[in-house]
Amino acid sequence: MKIKNNNLTEQEKRVLFEQGTERPFTSELLKEKRQGTFNCKNCDQPLFESSAKFDSGTGWPSFDQAIPLAVDHTMDTSHGMVRVEVTCSGCGAHLGHVFEDGPATTGMRNCINGVCLTFKEEQ
Repeated sequence: MKIKNNNLTEQEKRVLFEQGTERPFTSELLKEKRQGTFNCKNCDQPLFESSAKFDSGTGWPSFDQAIPLAVDHTMDTSHGMVRVEVTCSGCGAHLGHVFEDGPATTGMRNCINGVCLTFKEEQ
């Protein structure tokens, strides 16, 4: 995994490359409702469409599905839990985790750290 964006903050680097987590309810993207895509902060690959975003009440941007082939999933057994980690398929950066408690459309909740994303408004 390699840093492609040289303008990342220390917090962004910690979350993207050290599997950190941002504090809940701190992301500016939590309430983003415009049409567009949420891209990887490191490599700018499109990851999630705004139409897949929903308010999970957890404090992190949540999506019921990713753009096809945009993310990879791996088993994460850190912190005494078994979870599925979500990473960018373009650069391998850590994004968050996926859980099976999402809306009826897919049943999935991709719980993503907002500091891992940039938002590109649809033109």
